[in-house]
Amino acid sequence: MEKALAAQLRDHAQLKRNQQLLCITPGIGELTAAALLAEMAGPDQVPRARQAAAGAGLSPRREQSGTSVRRHKGIGKKGNPYLRKALYMPALVAIKHNPPLASFAAKLRAARKPEMAIICAVMRKLIHITFGILKHQQPFNPSLA
Repeated sequence: MEKALAAQLRDHAQLKRNQQLLCITPGIGELTAAALLAEMAGPDQVPRARQAAAGAGLSPRREQSGTSVRRHKGIGKKGNPYLRKALYMPALVAIKHNPPLASFAAKLRAARKPEMAIICAVMRKLIHITFGILKHQQPFNPSLA
């Protein structure tokens, strides 16, 4: 499977360039980059990163009934389950080795958020970072994250 994936990337110059740009980001490896390129809605399909995150099922969901009931219900989960699965381990790695995402996770921990909510928030941030990289064709810049 990995040989077929490498051959596909070798035959398409733009896919190879996109994979190389994504692999510069701490937490994203070659297989994750390939999964993101295959499953995520890119800048040519949706205009905003928020829509790409919603397509992955990583947008926050709220329950509202009238004026009194307003609760957070976690993430949407109506999106692509393969993309969420592909981003789980990279999010854990990014929390440890990607300084902007590590500080983001520390801020959420200080706010006493549950660990799974922190991981999902980092997964959503990874989608936003990936979308920006693909849209602008620039490598990861920690000062912009």
